[in-house]
Amino acid sequence: MSILGNILGKIFKRRETATPTAAPAPTAAPTTTTTTFAPAPAEPVDVDGILDFMNDQRDQKLNWRTSIVDLMKLTGMDSTLAERKELANELGYTGDTSDTASMNIWLHKQVIARIRADGGQIRDLTD
Repeated sequence: MSILGNILGKIFKRRETATPTAAPAPTAAPTTTTTTFAPAPAEPVDVDGILDFMNDQRDQKLNWRTSIVDLMKLTGMDSTLAERKELANELGYTGDTSDTASMNIWLHKQVIARIRADGGQIRDLTD
């Protein structure tokens, strides 16, 4: 499972499922008409509430709203530099990974954007 997948899974309480290695045999002949249905939009998830609740349960409060390290710690992830570099690679970071401050800011923005894209409601972090 990817690092981003782990983070999203902890927030949205889901797990990535493995794809089967072989497709099942068709049970009927294909028809000439194909109907495509768009997936139903995901129910909005109050990520602010989830992460704030998780943070309230901790003795050490974490600033998940601005720190990728704290966001990873809060979700039970390893937040080492090696893990963050791997996450950066996974998300397509093209900057210098030795400039950890810039990389961390970019990672946080990308992860928050992905949470929002997956139906997570997070208020504007500049509030």
